[in-house]
Amino acid sequence: MKTKSLRGRDYITLMDFSKEEIETLLDMAIRLKMDRASGRKHHLLEDKTIFLLFYNRSLRTRNSFESGIMQLGGHANYLDSEKIYTPALVGEEKAFATERVPDVARVLSRFGEAIAIRMFGDPTGWEYGNGNKYIREFARWADIPVINMEDDMFHPCQGIADILTMKEKWGSLKGRKIVISWAYSPSMKKPVSVPQTLMVGCSLFGATVVFARPKGFELDPKIIQRTKKNVEYYGGSFEEVDDIREAFHQADAVYPKSWPSLQYLLPVTEKPNFEGMSQLFEANRSWIVDDKLMALAKKDCLYMHCLPADRGFEVTDSVMDGPNSVIFDQAENRLHGQKAVMSMIMRG
Repeated sequence: MKTKSLRGRDYITLMDFSKEEIETLLDMAIRLKMDRASGRKHHLLEDKTIFLLFYNRSLRTRNSFESGIMQLGGHANYLDSEKIYTPALVGEEKAFATERVPDVARVLSRFGEAIAIRMFGDPTGWEYGNGNKYIREFARWADIPVINMEDDMFHPCQGIADILTMKEKWGSLKGRKIVISWAYSPSMKKPVSVPQTLMVGCSLFGATVVFARPKGFELDPKIIQRTKKNVEYYGGSFEEVDDIREAFHQADAVYPKSWPSLQYLLPVTEKPNFEGMSQLFEANRSWIVDDKLMALAKKDCLYMHCLPADRGFEVTDSVMDGPNSVIFDQAENRLHGQKAVMSMIMRG
């Protein structure tokens, strides 16, 4: 089968790619993972540089990108947004402290082969969609591909790793009941990017997608609509419920994590209302994944999480470290998925 070229493409959301293109990335990730295990080395990105621009902290993302491009023969430059002239949009500049995004994008385009960016939460001013806007502004001006390492809407690098993990365990997602669920955390600052990306991704492969959340934690209606369209075209189903026990019943995989309530953030409100959001969070402290909840799912149900997970709040230790947990497989697959993305768009 001829491999579809993705050379020069930006990687900002899975919604920008067809099912066939995502399958190409998954096939490449599997190949690179197998070759790594067998000791076969690749120099697909020899002498190529990727710039990693972080507005937020990172463990898995930074290290998987740095290790990944090194394994492919290239090099990563880490850029802390606070240690450089912080890239800013028009009207947000501060003298001798910031530099306009178009200028940064065009300069980095002269130095390397890709720019990867992470931006959500505080750096966005808690305006939903603002992080994604920044990344798309970089993509507009850069002459090299731009990769989204997570913004306030999407996390396509985690998404490809999650789908890869499920394919490794099952072979196919078709007919599998996959539960994407909210879970309680004392922090209200985890973005909605992971559940929204997973929802869209799973709906391409014939899965039974169940979205469970308390009232007030609904996700972007445009993402829900896209998921429903995927299901109509590719098969499977989509259901939204407000009962976590109902959702977990006979599930093949569960992916419970925390995210904020969009109704308390810009542009819905005049300013972020964390006090109101806190009350909503505390009213739903019972949304924690423990052994009793997991017992409602199938015996071999996968427990999934992108990490970091808030132990004792989102999930108990017994579940997170238990036999059903595949969280470290997911973490490892970040490396292989991102190697596939870099090798396909930076080289083709």
